[in-house]
Amino acid sequence: MNAMDRALVRRTIRIALMSVVLVSAIPAMAFKIVEPAENSVLKSGKAVTVKVDLGQNPGVIKVRYYWYPELGDTLVEQDEDEKSAGPTQNKIAIDKFLTKDSATGGSIVVTPLLVATAEADPPFGGKLPVPPEAIGVVRLLAVGDISRGRLGTRSVFDEILVRVEPEAELTSIEFETDKPLRLGRAGQVATYGQVDTLGKIIELPVVGQFSDGVVRPIGSPTTGTSYRSSNEKVIKVHPQFGLLQLVGNGRTTLTVTNRGKKEDLEVIVEVGDEPNESPIADAGPNRTVKAGAKVELNGLKSRDPEGEALFYAWSQVRGSKVPLLDVNMPRASFVAPQVSEKRLFRFKLRVSDKKGADSLPAFVDVVVEP
Repeated sequence: MNAMDRALVRRTIRIALMSVVLVSAIPAMAFKIVEPAENSVLKSGKAVTVKVDLGQNPGVIKVRYYWYPELGDTLVEQDEDEKSAGPTQNKIAIDKFLTKDSATGGSIVVTPLLVATAEADPPFGGKLPVPPEAIGVVRLLAVGDISRGRLGTRSVFDEILVRVEPEAELTSIEFETDKPLRLGRAGQVATYGQVDTLGKIIELPVVGQFSDGVVRPIGSPTTGTSYRSSNEKVIKVHPQFGLLQLVGNGRTTLTVTNRGKKEDLEVIVEVGDEPNESPIADAGPNRTVKAGAKVELNGLKSRDPEGEALFYAWSQVRGSKVPLLDVNMPRASFVAPQVSEKRLFRFKLRVSDKKGADSLPAFVDVVVEP
């Protein structure tokens, strides 16, 4: 290699290095939560510093912060200073932290626990209280409002999963139900809407009494709770969801364990003996779409072993809230919102047959690209 060739190689290397420096110096395109970090362990009831990187999103005027259980419905959002809401709409996010599925009910409005502007410290962040009742895996959702002048506002968001642990010790496990728990009436004929039928899937109302005086819901397996049924011919346990399925008449003892504590609940199942298997929900394949596209969620592959008609319930469990249409139909739909970077939206489908048997939840992920 002659001197000219060596000089050309050195120049090429310098240009390449300068390109790397320039690329690394470009700020992130995305709106992103930078504090706390994904999978952080936080303490129930304690304030945590939250901070966002706006990325290349000029015009952000405020950022709203929300807490949700890991698989809890993403609720309709509302600013804390909006006064037009009805009496049931003014509850803060802590009150809504225990809200169960809203797919079959009306819209629920949630107020952010923190609304931060550029004047905050840090800008668009600050001290965010963790709900005292929170335990296990929860979602932190940050929504940035961008002013577009006379065109109004648009939103960007980021969402992370963190784990919340109470500093207090678990002192006892309790069931918010009658003891023993009696499900159904002997000889009753199953009809749609009946509370207890064979094939019905239920969520046991389990709470933990902690030494700080706070009662926390510990039904989810992410809180450390495990279930065991002494007779799985009566009640079958689905440990991945913490759900229980009625499969036969008789007696069983449900044992719930968490943090070294254990509690038993006797359950007597006396439903109509008409055989009925639970239907199977199918929320369709995951997909990636462009912002602005109409997205159809297709549950038509859901099925019932006996071939009966199905009733559908769609809900959203990840991402900033989108207007979801036809939530009680086989096909639900929404318009993919504008995003500055790929964003995940997750939806849940539950189906029931006409006798009242339920499916386990099925999930579908929709990634929206700019």
